[in-house]
Amino acid sequence: MDYIHLNEMEFYGYHGALKEETVLGQRFRATVSLAVDLAEAGATDDLQKTVNYAEVFEVCRSVVEGEPRKLIESVAEEIAGLVMERFASQVKGIRVVLIKPDPPIRGHYASVSVDITRGRFV
Repeated sequence: MDYIHLNEMEFYGYHGALKEETVLGQRFRATVSLAVDLAEAGATDDLQKTVNYAEVFEVCRSVVEGEPRKLIESVAEEIAGLVMERFASQVKGIRVVLIKPDPPIRGHYASVSVDITRGRFV
């Protein structure tokens, strides 16, 4: 299986369980990996034979910058579902890593994140 990775896309959203998160908002980073067959695209240099990652980026942006959710788990699920639905004929699996770099939690850590995989990865 081949993969397309959209690495560390950055967005600003209003997701979180705490009121200040939904009022002030915060940065989110997302890495999305798509399991696809890239052989024909590579051989033909034809965009129609692959997944247009600019379109995947826009799906991710619309979700993260869209309707506030309490849980980043819900945000990751929505991204996975929409990408799998929109590119159903090409995408065999998706992995979404959604990172909150600056959650309002006391302590020292780099970030918090969720990491989900849907579909089939080989």
